[in-house]
Amino acid sequence: MNFSPLPSVDAASVPADALVLDVREDDEWAAGHVEGALHVPMSDFVGRFGEVTEAVAERGRAYVMCRVGGRSAQVTQYLVQQGFDAVNVDGGMLAWDGAGRPMVTGTGNPAFVL
Repeated sequence: MNFSPLPSVDAASVPADALVLDVREDDEWAAGHVEGALHVPMSDFVGRFGEVTEAVAERGRAYVMCRVGGRSAQVTQYLVQQGFDAVNVDGGMLAWDGAGRPMVTGTGNPAFVL
């Protein structure tokens, strides 16, 4: 079998108005996330697939993110196989934070990557 390389971008290249799909778990999300991101934990992904596809249809390319890039790579691969425009964010939230990109919490506490 011949697998095409997984589409990916570095955190600094994600457009400010992009659809960021965060597939981390609830505790990771609560610690810090990209403002406006769609949070669908990988563990809930199949059950919430309709919500994801609706967002991608409405907003275009999904930039899929987890902590370091492993879980998001799996989700990106699945979305691409289903015919959706999705790219993996290399290095995930750690790279996002490292690139100085903004993060928020729901509580107003300082954001960090868990």
